[in-house]
Amino acid sequence: MNIRPATPEDVPRVQACAEAAYQIYVAAIGRKPAPMVADFGAAQKASDLHVACLDQEVAGFVVFFERRNHMHLENVAVSPAHQGKGIGGKLIDLVERETVKRGLTAVELYTNVKMTGNLTLYPALGYEEIGRWSEDGFDRVFYRKTLKQ
Repeated sequence: MNIRPATPEDVPRVQACAEAAYQIYVAAIGRKPAPMVADFGAAQKASDLHVACLDQEVAGFVVFFERRNHMHLENVAVSPAHQGKGIGGKLIDLVERETVKRGLTAVELYTNVKMTGNLTLYPALGYEEIGRWSEDGFDRVFYRKTLKQ
């Protein structure tokens, strides 16, 4: 597996990966989750998008960027065909390493309250819940992980 910055050619494959990964949540949320309608082209142009490739296939991706005094993990997803192989963990590891490299001390993220698997995943990875509120019409759970330099 190779994790690298996304190219313009990756953007349609990232969109397809997001559609496949998040499709299972549409019924529970009542509409497409925000990651399914994200502007991956803009994320790629801003160098915020990285892809995990197996051979030439985009197996997963992550979007992250600096926000004030922390790194914001905007989106991480793995294609259903490649889930359970540790790809998501490696993408999150990339974000955490880049956070420390840039001299920041924390990663923050949010997930939809209906994405119940994430509600146990992020705490297991050391993320602490810092709040719950509605934003952009979605009920979200916010997390933060403080990293050591």
